[in-house]
Amino acid sequence: MTKADLVEEVTKLGDLTRRDSETIVETIFDSVIGALKSGDKIEIRGFGSFRIRQRKPRIGRNPKTGTKVEVPAKKVPYFKPSKELRDLVNPSGNTQATSAGGTAA
Repeated sequence: MTKADLVEEVTKLGDLTRRDSETIVETIFDSVIGALKSGDKIEIRGFGSFRIRQRKPRIGRNPKTGTKVEVPAKKVPYFKPSKELRDLVNPSGNTQATSAGGTAA
């Protein structure tokens, strides 16, 4: 689903113009981005939470040349789905927890 699809879904919900729906969607996204920039955590019950994770500086490799490259410390956004969302996506009952890019526990 794209942002345009999301705007279209909001428009279908009521007596809203497309411009009003775009404003609503943009306001939500801007609020999430603003909160993350200021270091706050966003928690939407039944959906999940957005947080910032701090990554430490490290030595990486340029995949093309193989030379070592210093990768600086940085902050990355992270989304953790709620149990309710995981259950809705996996209704079969096998709700093993998975990490952000890992394998089932």
